[in-house]
Amino acid sequence: MTERAAVAADLRGSAVVVKFGGNAMVDASLQRTFARDVVELWRAGLRPVVVHGGGPQISAMLDRLGLETRFEAGLRVTTPETMEVVRMVLSGRVQRELVGHINAHGPFAVGMTGEDAHTMTAVRRPAWVDSRPVDIGLVGDIVEVNPGMVRTLLEQGHIPVVSPVARGEDGQVYNVNADLAASALAVALDAARLVILTDVAGLYANWPHSTEVIEQLTADALDGLLPKLSSGMLPKMEGCLRAVRGGVRRAHVLDGRVPHAVLRGVLDEISPGTTVVPDDSRADSRAGNPDKVRAPGPSTVRRAPTVTGSS
Repeated sequence: MTERAAVAADLRGSAVVVKFGGNAMVDASLQRTFARDVVELWRAGLRPVVVHGGGPQISAMLDRLGLETRFEAGLRVTTPETMEVVRMVLSGRVQRELVGHINAHGPFAVGMTGEDAHTMTAVRRPAWVDSRPVDIGLVGDIVEVNPGMVRTLLEQGHIPVVSPVARGEDGQVYNVNADLAASALAVALDAARLVILTDVAGLYANWPHSTEVIEQLTADALDGLLPKLSSGMLPKMEGCLRAVRGGVRRAHVLDGRVPHAVLRGVLDEISPGTTVVPDDSRADSRAGNPDKVRAPGPSTVRRAPTVTGSS
């Protein structure tokens, strides 16, 4: 049995939540490759769930409409006018394209949003800049996940594709960061893996002074790094931390510009990018748990590869 086949057999029947985002979303070749990888996970017996972003497409539409694009601490400032554009682009365009790419391989994907069947409930959240709260409008933080509809789709053999828009108990609809939405859904599904795709090789050890990528780190080590992270990486690593502390066995941040990053991240023993593991992973590894990575210390690093383009 090959290494990938052994990992797939170990994960058979487990949910794997993949957040698709970054500039890979606007590269048609990478979109198609991503769709094939997700279907391959399904065929290997895993239960993939896709949560997608749409930042580049939302920004492009806002620009066309003459509306301001602004971020605070990595989160989009969302006015009521911006929220209308967010819903339209995410569920009306990006989700439809992704569902179409997956369904080119068979009747697998079903699109939905966090609003559907009250799957995600959010409350308004601020951004924190220099230890001070900043109002960023209709941006929500997930406080409750009802995974019933997603579980039903998985049990019926489908691949849910979820847009990160959530309802609030106040009747408002909120824009939710896709990284944090994927993390919350992974915890609710008791997923074995959370995979977050981005536009860099992983979490850099000392950016911009070094291109070394932290290959692996524990939840406690990541917690100590969060206050020092750049705004773009902050919600991704916060999502990984929440997931692992919520019971997800591994969380990966991978370079979505690299073809087949999802397959490599989920099925290879040594994942590219950065892997976050529970604090007890070293003990589990010594005990022979095949689902825990070997952790020689709180963190390990490697030099980032150069990405020249898609193929």
